[in-house]
Amino acid sequence: MTIKSLILSVLVVFVVTTSFAQANLLNAKSPEEIGVKTELQMLVDNDRPLEYGYVDDRDILYSKMTWEKVVLDERVNFPLYYPVERNNIGRDRRSLYDVLLDYIKDGTITANEEFGNYYDMDGLDGDLNLYDDSYFTTKRTLEDIQDALTKVDTLDIGYEQFNAEGIVDAEYIIRREISSFDISAYLIKGLWYFDKRQAELKYRILGIAPAAPDVNFIDSDDEANRAPIPLFWVFYPDIRDLLHVNMSFNNKNSAKPVSFDHILNARRFNGYVYREENVQGDRSIKDYVSDNALMQLMESDRIKEKIRNFEQDMWSY
Repeated sequence: MTIKSLILSVLVVFVVTTSFAQANLLNAKSPEEIGVKTELQMLVDNDRPLEYGYVDDRDILYSKMTWEKVVLDERVNFPLYYPVERNNIGRDRRSLYDVLLDYIKDGTITANEEFGNYYDMDGLDGDLNLYDDSYFTTKRTLEDIQDALTKVDTLDIGYEQFNAEGIVDAEYIIRREISSFDISAYLIKGLWYFDKRQAELKYRILGIAPAAPDVNFIDSDDEANRAPIPLFWVFYPDIRDLLHVNMSFNNKNSAKPVSFDHILNARRFNGYVYREENVQGDRSIKDYVSDNALMQLMESDRIKEKIRNFEQDMWSY
């Protein structure tokens, strides 16, 4: 190995180990230079999420589809929820919901366009498929889901003005949009499967949906009206490139933020099973264990234990 190639290798390793920090923070001579990367940094960061690899159907010895609810009130799930404000915070800090919604609305990728980060975005064309359920049967557009994201109401004084003058001033019209603050949970659909070729139980996320109270009752004091409902579903493999370039804050080391794709694929979240595929049309747990939250959680744990036990039963001791 020549001296030149050795030096280049050392530089590449150095950039790889530091590329996750906010680029050029200590060398910036003005705020505009913060986040601007060198050509070498951009070259090294031009990567893709780790591919899943091909799994032949004949290699799947066992599988079980589950639906999980990830409640964002739990501390372990905070990286998927915060920050809920877009102002007075760095431009590289966005919640998972804002990352998805920004891309759905105008195809922009915060990490790519605002910070000069270089990524090969062939897999991201600004057109994200939305679905109305977790079976991905019916596609939706942003216009289709707009009613679920926005509420427009008129104050009483606005109705009085309309009855008197036939017009309503804009100041009497209230527009309420669902924001990151309102997202209370994520619904995740995934498949547990036993790969007999590798003799290992694995998990693959298939879909994810942000959930929030109905926008028409979102400010209601009645808890019955604040139950979270899915706003839209997305097929997870469609958004892996997007989530790979958007980072979540790492509370243990802010120099090493973690991508949303890694958080979800590594199951660095806590959720409970609220539904599994079954002969009764994939009914939810609440459909056969009603009005008892404790028993519903116990049933969720029973389903998880049943899946784990399959792998354990494959081995003899």
